[in-house]
Amino acid sequence: MKEHTTNRRNGGCAEVYDMIIENGTIITSNARFKADLGIKNGIISDISTSLKDAPSLSRLESKNYYVLPGAVDVHAHLEREMCDTISADSYETGTRAAACGGTTTVFDFIFQNDTENIIETLNKHNERCKKQASVDYSFNVVFDRITDDLEDDLEALMRYGINHIKLSHSMSQGNIEANAQLLFYAVKDRGFRISVHEENKAIINNLSQKYLEQKKCDAWYYYLSRPEYVEAEADMRLIHWAKHFGGSLYLEHLACRESVDRLTDARIEGYDVIGETCPQYLCFTNEVYKKPDGYKYVCAPPMKGEDSREALWRGINNESISIVASDHCPFQLAEKRKGIDDFSKIPNGCMAIENRYPYLLSEANKGRISFEKAVAVCSTNPARIFGCAPQKGTIAPGSDADLVIYDPQIEFTISAKNMHSNLDYTIWEGIRLKGYPIITISRGKIVYDYGRYTGSSGWGKYIKRQPAERTV
Repeated sequence: MKEHTTNRRNGGCAEVYDMIIENGTIITSNARFKADLGIKNGIISDISTSLKDAPSLSRLESKNYYVLPGAVDVHAHLEREMCDTISADSYETGTRAAACGGTTTVFDFIFQNDTENIIETLNKHNERCKKQASVDYSFNVVFDRITDDLEDDLEALMRYGINHIKLSHSMSQGNIEANAQLLFYAVKDRGFRISVHEENKAIINNLSQKYLEQKKCDAWYYYLSRPEYVEAEADMRLIHWAKHFGGSLYLEHLACRESVDRLTDARIEGYDVIGETCPQYLCFTNEVYKKPDGYKYVCAPPMKGEDSREALWRGINNESISIVASDHCPFQLAEKRKGIDDFSKIPNGCMAIENRYPYLLSEANKGRISFEKAVAVCSTNPARIFGCAPQKGTIAPGSDADLVIYDPQIEFTISAKNMHSNLDYTIWEGIRLKGYPIITISRGKIVYDYGRYTGSSGWGKYIKRQPAERTV
């Protein structure tokens, strides 16, 4: 891509842009057209076909390339403690990897702390993140209990700009149900979305104990301890709760066909139930758990069968599934190998923060979905549903200049060597992509340039979100 500096002075009336992106094909969630983009003070100032002679401090020639909104990843786990270790990516390395994969906004999950209120916990994470983040960021919160301070907590969270609350899987089954009812009632019509980890914990515990007692301990039995119906039953139960308790339900990391079917039914019936899946469920199936290194792929929920994988793609195309997020929570290979002879010791989680947008765009380039659909599920829908549109998730005057320049002709093979996380392996090793992001721009600043990270820690800003609105 050609970049050059323009030294023309402002003649007294014409605006001098900080950057002009010329001759690109702009693709949003609902449009595709040729135009130039003028960027000023980190904001998209103009979209025009007549910026060729406009004064600008720099120019990017993007003929033959696509110009896309930066992706918004609403589901990541950075610096996450689990199984006596911590996930591999810090706020610095996780947001660096995001930038290098075309993601310009990341939401991290913050877990309730026994010794402080949720706002104190958020403030601590925010202090760490603002010093490290390469791209803009926000948070979702996880409750492991409902306290007498719930009303105060909800008011404080909304002031903080947080509109998504998850109930922790660590609760006992009965407590999840009781607390979910309390939470749904408390947040009704207040602009929050609720999620609960969608697997039946009691069944998982029983199956896990059975297989481990039988010395069936490898990754395949991890999958068998959490088969399709374990997820489907939980999703159906949650949908029933949402129907009867009211409120907005967010179904995270959908991985099985039956869950997609029930989600589709609920949305047709007019209930505000939103579906999310992740790229690992779109790319891989449960066959990976039969591999000698199947422990690498252990995540919760696990990848399912081919019929489920195809159902997820259908759900994206028919708009039952609104969002593709990463659920990024990787661990170093040595930590995953601790469970090679006991699946219960494998820390759950896979890497996807750098792979999500490129993989979806590659599948669009191959014809499985449209580019507009890839932009919708990776950028526009997450921003809209989570209350940060139109600042994020689109290309429009007044929106943040969060942009990706995409070369549809590149053949790119994923390897741990060309990724930017703090990891010594990737489950995406050897996956070949058709097309790849060549430049990522965060609020007008180039943070990724032809395979090279050019951002800086502390650049990212906290994004305060608006109350969630109904989607049906």
